[in-house]
Amino acid sequence: MSTLIPFIGDIFAQLRAAADVRVLAEIRDGQITGATGSELLEMVRKARTFIASKRLKPGDRCGLLAANSIRWVAIDLALTAEGLIVVPLYSRQAPGELIGMMKDCAPAMICCGDAALRDAITQNWTDAAPQFLFDEILAGVEGVQLERPQAGNQSTVRIIYTSGTSGEAKGVVISADNVTFMLERTAERLGKLMASSTGQDRIFHYLPFTFAASWIALLTFLKRRSLVTINTDLTRIANDMRTVGPDYFLNVPQLLERMRRAVDEQLWQTGGFPLTVYSRAKGAWSRKQDGKPESGDAVWLWLASKLVFPAIRKKMIGKNLKALICGSAPLSTETQLWFMMLGIRVLQVYGLTETTAICTMDDPNRVEVGRVGPAILGMEMKLAENDEIVVRGPNVFREYWNRPEQTAEALRDGWFHTGDQGEVNAAGNWRIAGRIKNLIVLGSGHKLSPEPIEDAITTRLPASSQVVIIGNGRGYLSAIITGDVLPETAQAALDSANAGLPHYKQVRGFVIREQAFSIEGGTLTVNGKLKRDAIAAQMKNQIDELYAVRAAV
Repeated sequence: MSTLIPFIGDIFAQLRAAADVRVLAEIRDGQITGATGSELLEMVRKARTFIASKRLKPGDRCGLLAANSIRWVAIDLALTAEGLIVVPLYSRQAPGELIGMMKDCAPAMICCGDAALRDAITQNWTDAAPQFLFDEILAGVEGVQLERPQAGNQSTVRIIYTSGTSGEAKGVVISADNVTFMLERTAERLGKLMASSTGQDRIFHYLPFTFAASWIALLTFLKRRSLVTINTDLTRIANDMRTVGPDYFLNVPQLLERMRRAVDEQLWQTGGFPLTVYSRAKGAWSRKQDGKPESGDAVWLWLASKLVFPAIRKKMIGKNLKALICGSAPLSTETQLWFMMLGIRVLQVYGLTETTAICTMDDPNRVEVGRVGPAILGMEMKLAENDEIVVRGPNVFREYWNRPEQTAEALRDGWFHTGDQGEVNAAGNWRIAGRIKNLIVLGSGHKLSPEPIEDAITTRLPASSQVVIIGNGRGYLSAIITGDVLPETAQAALDSANAGLPHYKQVRGFVIREQAFSIEGGTLTVNGKLKRDAIAAQMKNQIDELYAVRAAV
């Protein structure tokens, strides 16, 4: 008897159990629409009939090119249920990059969210695979009998292309057993977070489903029969967040930093008694963390907790929030402490696409600021040469698609080499220091990770969009600062960040670039990480001039 891939069968069972309960919603043009468990299953059934009518073979690759939506979820589930390998593609990525990925994996079919996305592919790729719009797929085909494929946990279910900070995107092959293992871990952790709550979890979701962590989160939410409300307009995140009033949601550090800056700016504009209480409370909180409280600090913190912090929480996120979950990159300690000051827990997660999104997760009841929690149960993590984090376990990917040499380099002696530097304390909580390939080697021979210095400057320079530390092979460090920033403000931030640092970690020069680095400009990956080599190449003349001027002084 043929069967569904186990984790898909489990999700379908949960949707049947939530037949009359809304499990997905989306906000579009200010209006909320949704689907119950039975409605989502019916969308999946129709999509499966269309897919089955194309007579693809189990194991064929299928591109999925669209922005987040309920329809994306239905088609993704349908493709997987039909035994096909889904290749999710980020809709904001340049057509040339998308085509490069598709040529690499040779899809038998491409599912497009709308005609504009389809046309962008066909105009640049004359012999592209057959492309079908969501409208066609979800209309279904009458009379098609669904034959569920024989598939087990060893089946490949996904090829997710990495963000490619080095300029080359690699297809990470994810198996059903990778996903099954991970869903057990994430569901358990969310159950722990919501242990004291009754009823359905309410979740706000804005991160693209094409990213491994976002997709694993989505499947976990469906497995838990949560209500997931999908943001469809990134410019309305703040409004949509308040509308939903979530219990928790997944974030990247960039958004949390932006939320923090927005509160500071609004209170400065408001002024008066709220600003006084907020400013005094912030100072008191900082001194408390340093173990240097002053007389009167407790009063200011009490006043803020009664009069100011609740209003900030309600206006920013709503009154239901249990925690923010943050991944993709390390969150600055200052930002995590700021949310804690407001009474909001921030739980950190660390992982890579190659580890099916997750290696560590904060325990909701034992958060250690500045760290990303312990290794998840059932996998191993340790430090290798150069303090590189290496991992092994059921969550580790099988291979890079069509790249045996790079697979062999990443998977050695049974361990996946992450390329991240870290450290672990006696409690088993990990801290991520940075990427090994990002190490800057000064002319003096000193080696350092740029990320902590960038974080320190960014914290002191809220008007900046990005800070990029440079200096490989040079005599000292400099910074590229993007945004509407005055030179004197930038210098003050550098002076503050430099205080207490050893001489070789001090930033002695800077250049201001008004335009922020972007995905479209080829200087950010699709999930917002800096493409340092591309930035260095694009700004070579300005960097050379910066060092030439200072050398002449």
